[in-house]
Amino acid sequence: MLWTITVILLVLWVLGLVSGSTMGAWVHILLVLAIISLIFAVLRRGAAV
Repeated sequence: MLWTITVILLVLWVLGLVSGSTMGAWVHILLVLAIISLIFAVLRRGAAV
């Protein structure tokens, strides 16, 4: 589930960069949220192994 959220946030971030809209900091907040989600997913997977 965290991988899905990470992918969705990364896709939204890329779309925000490509669209050239003036969203400002929101695009980068999406990137930060995606990275945090990815870190949690890796930590949970590592703990389960």
